[in-house]
Amino acid sequence: MLIAYELLFDELAKYLETHLIETEAHWLRLNFTRIYQKIFQNAKLQELQKWCNDIVVKYPDKVFESEDFSLLQENALVSIICRDDLQMKEVKIWNHIIKWGIDQNPGLPTNSENWSNENFLALKATLRNWLPHIRYFQISGDDIIDNVQPYHQVLEKNLWKDITNKLISPNRQVSSIILPPRMILTPKLPSRNTEPFSTVINEAHASEIASWVNKKENIYSVMDNPYEFKLLLRGTRDGFTADSFWKLCNKQKHLVVVIKVKGTDEILGGYNPIGWDNLTGKAFYKNCNDSFIYSLKNGIIQNSILSRVKKPEYAIRCMHNNGPLFGYGDLNMSHNYNQDRKCICYPYSYEKQIRNVSIIESDGISYFSVEEYEIFQISKKP
Repeated sequence: MLIAYELLFDELAKYLETHLIETEAHWLRLNFTRIYQKIFQNAKLQELQKWCNDIVVKYPDKVFESEDFSLLQENALVSIICRDDLQMKEVKIWNHIIKWGIDQNPGLPTNSENWSNENFLALKATLRNWLPHIRYFQISGDDIIDNVQPYHQVLEKNLWKDITNKLISPNRQVSSIILPPRMILTPKLPSRNTEPFSTVINEAHASEIASWVNKKENIYSVMDNPYEFKLLLRGTRDGFTADSFWKLCNKQKHLVVVIKVKGTDEILGGYNPIGWDNLTGKAFYKNCNDSFIYSLKNGIIQNSILSRVKKPEYAIRCMHNNGPLFGYGDLNMSHNYNQDRKCICYPYSYEKQIRNVSIIESDGISYFSVEEYEIFQISKKP
């Protein structure tokens, strides 16, 4: 898009911008930091800028706590702090802004107490476009103002005096022109009745998986399930790549994989308590005694099948160009798992074949393709 604008292909650039927002939102989220750094290089990318800022104001840590915060362009950050709905305390916002300004002046001494008047003027010049957006500081007892000296020198004297007086006496009127406080919203959580936690499994399935995790003889009821299922990755058969799997699941632990098999009622999956590790270019196994694979009761599938690991040294397989792999081939999602018959079940490291024996082919392997696929991270409920 940036190149298209340079070549004056504005219509093409706008088409690409609309295409990304409407059909590639998942990819935008996966590459959010990189996208955010790029889109403010051209003021014409207003729709993408708004799309990203609508996310940032709700989840400001995506930007303010990122490792690349000091590398962001000034116009990007100004576009955030001028929003009335930025969900972050004013004190915390300005702590970050002061830090950003200091990072733009690498010649400044480390300790602000040793700064000269010229050092403060340099910082003030760096932040000249930010100061008109300052708002009333809602300071409470647990708020901490970092770098007090830069605050004192960079802000106008009357403004800093009003802020410190407010800290001492919150009811005192201020004489400076300060914008009103931001709108701190109370998020409304979606009801489980209107937005299910999964598009593949239901609460009863989750309780059955939880029972297997805890090695219970009797299956938990839905009300007694001790685990929360936090979604890490979801999509249709055309929306997955090995790259998206590794970006969201690398080194994560206590993972539950659920797979809707194309063209059948089958729901396959597995539990990996130790996680997958991505060592580029290397394929290796991880030893695990507590992993398992399964098939869930669903539709015409009358009974669930649990298959625990029998060769723990081959329990979990890691390959950088594949999705989640259990065992030698017991439940493998290859890098082409969105294509027909590219996933396999072949019992070796686990106790049982989790698919109907009638579909096993002459080589002892059953092949399938994925219709939908989700990965959850489970944790004990409070």
